[in-house]
Amino acid sequence: MSELITAELVDLDLSATTKDTAARSLAERMVAAHRVTDLDGFLADVAAREAQMPTGLDGGIGIPHCRSEHVNAPTLAFGRSARGIDFGAADGPADLIFLIAAPAGADDDHLTILSGLARRLMDPEFTAALRAGDDPAAVAALIRGEEPAPEPEATTPIAAAEEAAPAEDDAPFRIVAVTSCPTGIAHTYMAAESLTAAGRAEGVEVTVETQGSAGFSKLDPAVIAAADAVIWAHDVEVREKARFRGKPLVDVGVKAGINRPAELIAEARRKAERGEIAAVPQSGDGPADGADDASGADGAHFGVRLRTYLMSGVSYMVPFVAAGGLLIALSFAIGGYEIADAKSVADHFVWGQADSWAALLNQIGSAAFGFLVPVLAGYIAYGMADRPALVPGFVGGAIALTVDAGFLGGLVAGLLAGAVVMAIQRFPVHATLRGIMPVLVIPLIASAVVGFLMFIVVGKPIAALQSALTDWLNGLSGSNAVILGVVLGLMMCFDMGGPLNKVAYAFAVGGLADPTDGSLKVMAAVMAAGMVPPLAMALATTVRKKLFTRTERENGRAAWVLGASFITEGAIPFAAADPLRVIPSVMAGGAVTGALSMAFGCTLRAPHGGIFVVPLIGEPFLYLLAIAAGTLVATALVILLKGARRTVPVPADEAGATGADARVGATA
Repeated sequence: MSELITAELVDLDLSATTKDTAARSLAERMVAAHRVTDLDGFLADVAAREAQMPTGLDGGIGIPHCRSEHVNAPTLAFGRSARGIDFGAADGPADLIFLIAAPAGADDDHLTILSGLARRLMDPEFTAALRAGDDPAAVAALIRGEEPAPEPEATTPIAAAEEAAPAEDDAPFRIVAVTSCPTGIAHTYMAAESLTAAGRAEGVEVTVETQGSAGFSKLDPAVIAAADAVIWAHDVEVREKARFRGKPLVDVGVKAGINRPAELIAEARRKAERGEIAAVPQSGDGPADGADDASGADGAHFGVRLRTYLMSGVSYMVPFVAAGGLLIALSFAIGGYEIADAKSVADHFVWGQADSWAALLNQIGSAAFGFLVPVLAGYIAYGMADRPALVPGFVGGAIALTVDAGFLGGLVAGLLAGAVVMAIQRFPVHATLRGIMPVLVIPLIASAVVGFLMFIVVGKPIAALQSALTDWLNGLSGSNAVILGVVLGLMMCFDMGGPLNKVAYAFAVGGLADPTDGSLKVMAAVMAAGMVPPLAMALATTVRKKLFTRTERENGRAAWVLGASFITEGAIPFAAADPLRVIPSVMAGGAVTGALSMAFGCTLRAPHGGIFVVPLIGEPFLYLLAIAAGTLVATALVILLKGARRTVPVPADEAGATGADARVGATA
């Protein structure tokens, strides 16, 4: 840290009373030191990072930090507050505040600064010295690690030899973790941040690999090899699991990584102490010795594994849904619903005609939609048995379309393909054949078996079930439709982007592959209910600001846009901070919206888009009314529940109250 902090960047009498004014005071020192080029731009980046998740640590420590294009060199400023400043830590305000600034592209520098400083902050002697120091230059030297080493006490030769040998207990406990969710947008990174923060608080080195639909960067093999234990917090199958063989493993859903990271770290420690080694399958080959299934799921029961397999398929299907569905929706907006019957644009395209462009968009979107079932089946199989299962999964999904088994057929085909591949992998083979098993033998045999089962055995019965489901949806009316709307609304709002939400969404999208009046009503109800949680939290933070922290109010402003765009994850920060009051409230609102949408007979031909696809909604005025009603119900409930718990008046922190007082009033 020799270049990071100097005496000019230390304030031992920080007079700020809120985290915003504290950040500004320390950032002004960075500007004076020519480390930051634009004060307001840098502070906006700090505030944006703080809005994602509070940066307070237990023990009276705040570490606001960000990467910013307004920073020209990695920099650390330190302030000490006599009054304490609220940075969101559970145990109260912080008196030791470190503002960390890294250039926009300096990922390694940024993480190195954070992890190195956090490790030192876990040392009580270090923090005590920071609180006692009275000279900025000496404090800066202390933070840089330049303080003189203490004089060794006189010891016997034997004791001296023992002290010279490094003790195993001096090495930090190291954990590598993988987090993933079906979309790879919200839960993935919240779980990663939560685990990392908990590791800092516990003095544990936690290195996280985030996986999602956007791809992932692999952990360094050396980091994995040095790890003492592994945590998987995932709702889709972990990719390339074999890298983690031979380690104690904690395997949970992604929400556990967000809500109880300290418990997971403690469990990882216990397993390491007991020497429990998980059976993780060799990627692309058969299961590891002693493995009972392809999940390596630490004894997870079948229901958990099945959900993980299904979510793996849904996560890869979502981009096809978004791209194809919105292209189709745009084509309807330009050319009307009859554009779906237009002739092929390969033979009948006129540059100057809007209908030709509408037909082009419709046919491109329809081509993308044609992949939904094969992709779903292929990646369910992939989640079960890795790459060798992709081919039979895709083949089974394509056959499901051929025999009119639809979405249900894709689910079954994916599970069959994964199961067949897992069965083949259990057969012992000669060493000379192992190289061609994943790329030739397994895909060949499994595709033939899955094809036979789908064409001859299960395809037609599933097609009949699919047809019955379609007829049932078309015949929904009155109380039956309303009840379905309530159920879908509850599912969409329970975990806000998690497994239940994705199951409801996948059910609705599956109906769009062969749209009927009933399936279009389901799609409308699902999207309407999914918009309620962020809109309700945005409205609540607007009408009753004093019930929420400053960070929550900042998140509330963003939630307006997220809710209007049908991004349910916009309510996650509120649910994570106060699940017992927020989740029941938004579920009630979602149920009201889903029921009203179905009762009003609203329909929707687009799988996404929020208010931006209102022209494609049947009964648009009633649809918006349903959303407004559910939002009001959820807002009223969350305000009622939060207000009932208030025992201390909340001073207006923006008017000068301390952050500590504001937090007590908001969360008492």
